[in-house]
Amino acid sequence: MNIFEALRDSHDRQRELAQQLIQTSGDSPERRELFDQLKNELYAHAVAEDRYFYIPLMMNDSGLNITRHALAEHHEMDELLEQLTETEFSHSKWLGLAKKLSETVHHHLKEEEQGFFQQAGKILDDKQKLSLAKQYLKEFKKYKASEKDSLV
Repeated sequence: MNIFEALRDSHDRQRELAQQLIQTSGDSPERRELFDQLKNELYAHAVAEDRYFYIPLMMNDSGLNITRHALAEHHEMDELLEQLTETEFSHSKWLGLAKKLSETVHHHLKEEEQGFFQQAGKILDDKQKLSLAKQYLKEFKKYKASEKDSLV
């Protein structure tokens, strides 16, 4: 598995969870569970992706600008997650924030897969793509497990 395949696995889960989340209503156990799952997925993915995809790309001049843009989008998602965490699940603005998060997630993933990956594919060699995937997956699993422990 290369880094792009590893990232796409999480991207698919993010899309599914974000879509399911905006179908919920009120302060329901389903909404809380989906939000926790999405928050956990986004967090573990962002930490691992930043370290084992973005940082190596930033070491190359041609990867600098695209990486900065992607990091800015991660920051935007973090801010939306924080707003959602601080807002009552039953509040009328919660669903609006969740929809904005879903749109931001979908936009980021589409942009990454349809443009960023192609540029990154020209920067990284095959050995790096495989090595980064292993490091990404190890880090992703570590943060996914540690975040789950803190949610319980």
